[in-house]
Amino acid sequence: MSARLPLATPTATDAVFPTEPPPEDATLEFTTDFRKHSIPFSEIRSGGPPKDGIPAIDAPNFQTVQAADTWLDDREPVVFVQVGRDARAYPIQILMWHEIVNDVVGGEPLLVTFCPLCNTAIAFRRTFNGRVLDFGTTGRLRHSNLIMYDRQSESWWQQATGEAIVGELTGGQLAFHPAAMIAWADFKRAYPQGQVLSRDTGHARSYGKNPYAGYDDISKPPFLFDGTTPDLLPPMARVLTVDLNGEAVAYPYTVLSKLKVVNDLVGGMPVVIFWIPGASSALDAGDISKGREVGSAVAHARSLDGQVLEFAWKEDEIRDQQTNSGWSALGQAMSGTLAGRALAPVVAINHFWFSWAAFKPDTRIYQP
Repeated sequence: MSARLPLATPTATDAVFPTEPPPEDATLEFTTDFRKHSIPFSEIRSGGPPKDGIPAIDAPNFQTVQAADTWLDDREPVVFVQVGRDARAYPIQILMWHEIVNDVVGGEPLLVTFCPLCNTAIAFRRTFNGRVLDFGTTGRLRHSNLIMYDRQSESWWQQATGEAIVGELTGGQLAFHPAAMIAWADFKRAYPQGQVLSRDTGHARSYGKNPYAGYDDISKPPFLFDGTTPDLLPPMARVLTVDLNGEAVAYPYTVLSKLKVVNDLVGGMPVVIFWIPGASSALDAGDISKGREVGSAVAHARSLDGQVLEFAWKEDEIRDQQTNSGWSALGQAMSGTLAGRALAPVVAINHFWFSWAAFKPDTRIYQP
């Protein structure tokens, strides 16, 4: 069963507002064409720091799993991104202070991002219209979500959606790349030869500390958010979101932690959501390694060699009903006839409910 929000009605954000003045001081910091924008400027707020006040990482350094294990706690969340055999972990304790990493993974120019106020870790392809773009932070927010800019055109891009909303490239859409927020222990177990973003960033920051201590208290309202949130879930409820072929689904962590495995169809595509215990919240305690446990969740396609698999939690492990093979939560078959095979990852993004609902009001909330 599921609960669905009503269809969104047309709003001012569906139009272009050529006569509306841009945000205060924006024209002093940016050279893009502010006559072009797909959202009303009134929805944009200052996050405090100016343009690039939160510095993106443009020349990321990486180290081995063994080296990173000396300063990463097993429960700490990292963003897992893979292209081919190139598997990388981007610790949230670093992204918390930079929000953007311009990288090349497996030969693919990628943008790895994290917005602390929405708990959104999202990766995009940086190639747009045949040109590789580099990104920085604008210092602005919309619906409490990070607004990025590309340095080539200085257009503004919404992190939650990957859409250009202000400037020359308004209306453009970055292609998503799968990225999962998982515990460090799960990454190092699955990818002992992987690469880990180093604290050697060229900036002096309190890596490992959380400047938003207590932010994800479910009883508190979101910060710098002026909108209303449908009361189907608390505004600060954690959800894993999947958006495929015109259908958006939100999977509440409270449901996933009980079921551990969810088979579903999203936009006609068979998907499975796996729940993984052990990950700590990066937005709870002042020390990230001491945050309360919230777990993590990942999404995969259920089709393998033309066959749709059904998964279940059996005897403390994940097994598919067709072959009874055993699977890891990261989609790797560990035993049985399918051992050595892997499920294709699906783009799935963690959000707080208020953030997802602000951008995707027509959403199905998964309920068992």
